[in-house]
Amino acid sequence: MVKIVSLFLIGMVVLAMFGRLRWPKNWKIGRSGESRPLPKPRICPDCGRMNLRGGKCRACREGGNG
Repeated sequence: MVKIVSLFLIGMVVLAMFGRLRWPKNWKIGRSGESRPLPKPRICPDCGRMNLRGGKCRACREGGNG
């Protein structure tokens, strides 16, 4: 039982060491080495709701309560 637990803990330590070597310190940096800011969210020009497609939202296009 002690042998299994010690082997498990040693395996976890080895995985942790490989994980630290693999991930860069600043993971937000892209492959080119420059961090890219997030794009501004698109909003409906009429009601100001968030809109994935851009332009008018569905409520404003359909004439609903927007």
